[in-house]
Amino acid sequence: MLEGCQVLVVGGGLGGIAAALAAARLGRRVVLTEPTRWLGGQLTVQAVPPDEHPWIEHTGANDSYLRLRKLIRERYRRTRDLTSTAAGDELLNPGACWVSRIGCEPGEAVAAIDALLAPHRAHGRIHVVDRHTPVSAEVDGDRVTAITLRDTMRGGEVTVAARFVLDATEEGDLLSLTGCEYVIGGEGSDVTGEPHNIPGGPDPLCQQAITWCVALEHRPGEDHTIDRPAAYTFWRRYQAPFWPGPQLGWVTQDPETGQPLRRPLFGGGRDLWRFRRIRYAGHYRDPSMTDITLVNWPQIDYWLAPVVDVPDDDRSQHLGRARELTRSFVYWLQTDALRPDGGTGWPGLRPAVDVLGTDDGFAQRHYTRESRRMRGQTTVLEPHVGVEARPGRRGAQAISDSVGVGSYRIDLHPTTCGRGYVDVASWPFQIPLGALVPIRLRNLLPAAKNLATTHVTNGCFRLHAVEWSVGEAAGALAAFCLDEATEPQAVHADPAAIARFQAVLDRLGVQRHWPSDIGEQAR
Repeated sequence: MLEGCQVLVVGGGLGGIAAALAAARLGRRVVLTEPTRWLGGQLTVQAVPPDEHPWIEHTGANDSYLRLRKLIRERYRRTRDLTSTAAGDELLNPGACWVSRIGCEPGEAVAAIDALLAPHRAHGRIHVVDRHTPVSAEVDGDRVTAITLRDTMRGGEVTVAARFVLDATEEGDLLSLTGCEYVIGGEGSDVTGEPHNIPGGPDPLCQQAITWCVALEHRPGEDHTIDRPAAYTFWRRYQAPFWPGPQLGWVTQDPETGQPLRRPLFGGGRDLWRFRRIRYAGHYRDPSMTDITLVNWPQIDYWLAPVVDVPDDDRSQHLGRARELTRSFVYWLQTDALRPDGGTGWPGLRPAVDVLGTDDGFAQRHYTRESRRMRGQTTVLEPHVGVEARPGRRGAQAISDSVGVGSYRIDLHPTTCGRGYVDVASWPFQIPLGALVPIRLRNLLPAAKNLATTHVTNGCFRLHAVEWSVGEAAGALAAFCLDEATEPQAVHADPAAIARFQAVLDRLGVQRHWPSDIGEQAR
């Protein structure tokens, strides 16, 4: 058993990192665990560049998150042979992609994260345990006393006792293991009253598509065609009833209008190649450098079945099928995809090995959009943040217990219950403390996208900067409760305690309010 832990953070994604940093900065001894060998979650292990709001460079994110972005840029200037123009760009976008202002290679983000953690690890405030996944929990009444983790490499187990336990896993694993009250899938519009929740009542198996991302580079004139995947025939013929074309095809669905959408692979502007590009060859002095892009496109969204809260055999089967879908799409791009010149395929496309920490160019794990969601003192509903659900009002609902801010459209990918995109405008919003406080357990906190949102509002709370803000608030709350010998429920119930906690967040550089000129700009 690991000794001396005050705050255990299970899950090394962006929320987990932010939680560990906050607790350590406030003087607490932290154990941070991660099932893979990389920290960073959706930014690194799942290979998803940040989806960011328009104001990210100057407002709408915590100081610590902005510091991470600055460190990534500094690493490129220090370690890469960039052109003078690229090196001199204060707001360097390493991939020059159009979805993000800082599309970067995941390995560089890992190194920047390590730099953030290094002083705290050197002084013993943060102890990182990688390649360990939670398998069981010890619970005494309404308190979690310890979590047991299994070594994914050697198979042994270690138990960590802690005074506070933070669930920063990608799918809210600790909510299930500890018996914390939670929901998964669609609650139903009859239950939440939200106009864009699934019709009728609850369906726990109605979950957003997962995606197994892959990195690609293009070497024209070469042939890197992979072996034909076993599932290729199925995917070549498959078309979902709600989708406007074959899964392996150029015609997808416009998220905002629901109408057919066709984007070219190459061609400039908002083409697919530049969409999530993480290396732009034009930034480098070396003329042999190639672009690298991340494939996280609608064609590889896997919606045939859910993978959370299902039997292990079903989960394993469908994770395998999701990976086969991505392989089939790569093979289709190389061989059968129709080119603008009338030919088919780009055999010079190839998975970019090692860029994602793997030897095949595939992400280390699938991209999870929808987690188990804790039932909390406050649940964020669509009428709190959605433009359509707040008729006649400008801005999101103002809250007095804000512990952070976020901004993104309510963006739900196609679901396993046969519904296409739901993508509607939202207002820049605040994160309520009550959404981080369980209704029963006294020392378990959500520190990722498992806070108390709904199937709908998860769509604007699941992004990188928001996950970071949730984690930072959770880590700070654990430290604050230890300092004041209190519990999250008591803090939430006492306006004076909330004010003292918010003062702590302010000292950490947490942004809790939007400037008025931005708070009324819908996205």
